[in-house]
Amino acid sequence: MIKLEISYRAILVIIVAGIGLWALTKLWPIVLLVLTAFIFQAALLPYVEWMVRKGLPRTVSVLLILFAILGVLAGLSALVVPAMVDEFVDLRDNLPVYAQDLEDLLADIGIDLELSNRAQDIDWGEVISGQAAVNYGQRALTVFLGAITVMVLTAYLLVDTPRLSRFLYQFVPPGREPEMEQLLTQLQRVVGGYIRGQLVTSACIFVYTFVVLLIAGVPNAIAFAVLAAFVDIIPLIGATIAVVFPTIAAFQESPTQAIIVLALLMLYQQFEDRFLTPRVYRQTLNLPPLVVLVAVLAGGQLLGIVGVLLAMPAAAIARVGFDYWREGRGLAVALAGPVEEAFAPDEAKPEKEGTSGHRPRRRKV
Repeated sequence: MIKLEISYRAILVIIVAGIGLWALTKLWPIVLLVLTAFIFQAALLPYVEWMVRKGLPRTVSVLLILFAILGVLAGLSALVVPAMVDEFVDLRDNLPVYAQDLEDLLADIGIDLELSNRAQDIDWGEVISGQAAVNYGQRALTVFLGAITVMVLTAYLLVDTPRLSRFLYQFVPPGREPEMEQLLTQLQRVVGGYIRGQLVTSACIFVYTFVVLLIAGVPNAIAFAVLAAFVDIIPLIGATIAVVFPTIAAFQESPTQAIIVLALLMLYQQFEDRFLTPRVYRQTLNLPPLVVLVAVLAGGQLLGIVGVLLAMPAAAIARVGFDYWREGRGLAVALAGPVEEAFAPDEAKPEKEGTSGHRPRRRKV
């Protein structure tokens, strides 16, 4: 007979762990917002530190960067939203005609579909009014409030980075400060490098999409290029969105234009997936493509679109943590390879570090 004995301490640990998991499930939306703010903090911190080294107060530096980002986002939204509304109105009013054109095109290659009849049967009043409109409005409001919350949290984290660093190092055992500093530096470079690398790939697809649509004569070319830059952030499905909407807009002009736009945009997606992305992220993520795919699928299954967006930086953080666990005391070996922090301002030299960076060089007891 097997006798199982559990100490009171083990029971207490199990109870505390259960309460912690329960609290985590209840507070998970807030936890996601905080994690997202930390990711943006890691991406923007090098620029804040650069401005501080140039003599600007830390709070002013943070506000200047955030206001610049808000200005860019507002300008891009002013370009995209009216154009998307116009495209939707045109699609709604002329969908049967476009469906007939597509039906004729498919009939030429031996595919028979009754698209025009189905287009005429769509009840647009039910699609864009009533409960559906309320649901879309609630989702948009939730996203907007979440974005404002992340922005405020990011501002606080950037302003209080030195204070947070001093607080964190109070819990580091004496003599382990260099290892912790190196680990935090690696985490910052990996996460921040991912964000900055994403900006590079988004800028490339913006330029390419704009040029292609401009040459092809597609209306609202700059709006679709901005949309492609935004959705390029989303792994896997972002590429599909970046291709589908411009192709639909091109089909409204002519089937030939749609085929040309579709072919050129799909060609760029192959270039980005096979050439550009691996080289941009090679120095920061250092993850096999299979790991990235599994991480994206798992994130999407667990958290939806938010999980898809956070999957790659989370996988990169997990890699750094695994290296730290694997090497143990040999942390310096795991992080020995210098990780190039591309597209960030030059760091200050060691002798100038003091108030910026992760912590002071000497820990006061």
